[in-house]
Parts: sequence; structure tokens; C-alpha cells
Amino acid sequence: MISVISQCRFAVHHDPIATTHKTEEDPMTPRRPSRLFTLFTTLLAWAAVLFAAPSVQASDDSPISKLVESWLISPHANYHSPSFTYWNKEGEVPKACATCHSETGFRDFLGADGSAAGSIEQPGVINAPIGCASCHTEAAHALDAVRFPSGAEVGGLGSSATCTVCHQGRQSGAAVTKAVGTLGEDEVSGELSFINIHYAVAAATMHGADTASGYHYPGKTYAGRFQHVPSANSCVACHDPHTTKVAEDGCASCHRGVESIRDIRMRHADFDGDGDIREGVHGEIGTLHERLHDAIKVYGEAVLGAPIGYHKNRHPYFFGDMNGDGVIGDEEAVRDNAYKAWTPRLLKAAYNYQVVAKDPAGYVHNPAYLLQLLYDSLESLSSAVEIDMARFSRP
Repeated sequence: MISVISQCRFAVHHDPIATTHKTEEDPMTPRRPSRLFTLFTTLLAWAAVLFAAPSVQASDDSPISKLVESWLISPHANYHSPSFTYWNKEGEVPKACATCHSETGFRDFLGADGSAAGSIEQPGVINAPIGCASCHTEAAHALDAVRFPSGAEVGGLGSSATCTVCHQGRQSGAAVTKAVGTLGEDEVSGELSFINIHYAVAAATMHGADTASGYHYPGKTYAGRFQHVPSANSCVACHDPHTTKVAEDGCASCHRGVESIRDIRMRHADFDGDGDIREGVHGEIGTLHERLHDAIKVYGEAVLGAPIGYHKNRHPYFFGDMNGDGVIGDEEAVRDNAYKAWTPRLLKAAYNYQVVAKDPAGYVHNPAYLLQLLYDSLESLSSAVEIDMARFSRP
């Protein structure tokens, strides 16, 4: 079993996996190596891995160069991404963040470099994306269990274990419970601040209640690990391991009559209360997510007298709405304007809002779990502000 260090504070102002643009606070990014140079050096790395680890399996019908070309178009190979450039000014990736933001850190964490597994001995090298030598090692192949931020250990992960290490998030509902302590639900405390689950948290969503990554309201039950059909029940069953792209054609063999995976739904309740039971579950989650955002803003203004808003690309995401227009502009999304009037009720709802926001494909990974988090957060806020809960449904 391996547990990821939980102290990482990757304060990038956008989702580092889903986006590649720079922001005003990003460090200067070195010029990206030429495609030819990258291909050449990666092939050398592949050769070293193949000779050093006989267990590595290369595709019989795909030359290594083709696999490298596939990897080059993936987020894992993006030298421009803040995932790998955020620490350029410092010259090294801190040990607390190196596991997932530097190939040398990932290998260090797994023990593939000869160090102890499960810990980081050295800071990571900057501009070292997750490449061949990250996953094609005996240590990576042997990994089968991962401990989540909640403390829950999940075993039997197989090929999904290496993905889970970096896509489990860095916080859990337990962190929210600990932060609010015995405070009254609507008691403002200067000791509270927003808690961010982190980014690209697909594994956290997929395992649901089993790892309790979202905040779970007392007395409620939550969906556990989302069990798909055996042929689509692991990361690489749906995602190409090198490009990370989703093979949507495989979905169409069972989910017929839909134009996109966003149109798929297996339950027919009107979860978001918009009267449309034909839309895909993606739409149900999206609308309910918007309703929670609206409720959070109403609560901030009506109960606390401190308008609040959300900026999806700027840490710490929730800011004071200085002009009261309901939208957080770039000029408002600055650290000095980070929202401060936190109460336990607001923090719980905002945390769950972010859990849903940071897995854009959560409608595939575990839709019931996300709908439950959204519904319960709205229900809690309805104790303080007027929300028509009768229009919504909870799976």
C-alpha cells in the first residue's frame, strides 16, 4: 500500500490537467523542446527502461516511436502545462508536490529509482512530465493498493493503481469535518478558509463513499465505487494509456441511440428539477451544480451580508463579490479578496461544489455520488435560505 503525501499546496489558478494556458502569476516557462528532440530523448528513455526492466511489455504491432507520438499529444507530455512549470522560478518541485508533478518525483515515490517506496527523498526536477519511465517499471507494475486522503485504503487496483496515485485528490470530507469542529452551522469564524480537493480527481469520484472524498452529511448514505461492466471498469479500459483519450465507440455498443457520451443516462428521475428527463446525466449534474452555486451566493449575501462568488481559474476559487454583480471578474479574483466570512454550512457546500467542478467527467466516473453531494449540500443550505427542494430528486 502506498499513500501520497498530503501537504501539497499546488496553488495554480486553473485546472492544471484540463488547461494549458498561462496566467499572470505563472512562472516563466522555458521554451518547449523541439518535437524531434523530445521524440529522440524519449526513445532513449524507452530503450533504457526496456533493457533495465525485462517485465516491460511493448506492443507487438506498434513500434515504440508510434507509442511515443501518442504520448506526445497527451496532457502528461505537455511541457507548457503549469502541472510541470509552476515551480520553474524555484528551480525544483517541492517534495510535497513532486510525486505527481515531476517524473523523477513519481519514480522516487514508487521506489523505482532505488529509494524507499511510499516516500519522497528528493525534490522533483522541473519540466519533467510524466513519461515512459514513470509507468513502465517493475515498481509501477507491482503497485496494487493506494491510500486516499481520507485514510481509506483501496486494493486490487491493478493497472489503475498508478493513475489513482495522482488522480485521488489531496483532501477529503474528513478535512472539512476537522476544520469546522464544534462551531455552529452559521457561525462565522476567522479560523476557517476554503479547502480545495485539488485537481483532476477522477479516482476520488469513482470510488465514492468508499474513500469519502466528498463531504458526507451525517445521516445520509452515499454511493460507493462505481461498478461498470467488466470490460469498462478500469482507467485504461476507457482511456488510451498514452494519449489518455476516451474510446467513445466502445460506449456506443451498449448505450445506443445517443450522439455523445454526455447524452447517456441510466436513471430517469428529474434530479435537477428542470423538467427534462431525456437529457443525459451530464446535464442533470451540470444544472444541479449551477443551482448549488446560486444557493451559495444567496447564502453569502442574505445570511452573512458578505456576497460571495466563484472563479474557476483562480485559487482559492471563492472570492468576495465586491461589486455585487454575481460574477467574479479577474480583477476581483486576487488573493487579498479571498472570501473570509466562512461558516461550517458554507464551507461544506463550497467544498462539495469544488469536488464536482474538479472532475469534469464525473458524470461517467460516478454520477450518483456527485448528485448526492450536490443534493445534500443544497438541502443543508435550504435550512438557512429559501430553496425549493421539492423540485429536486436524490438518487
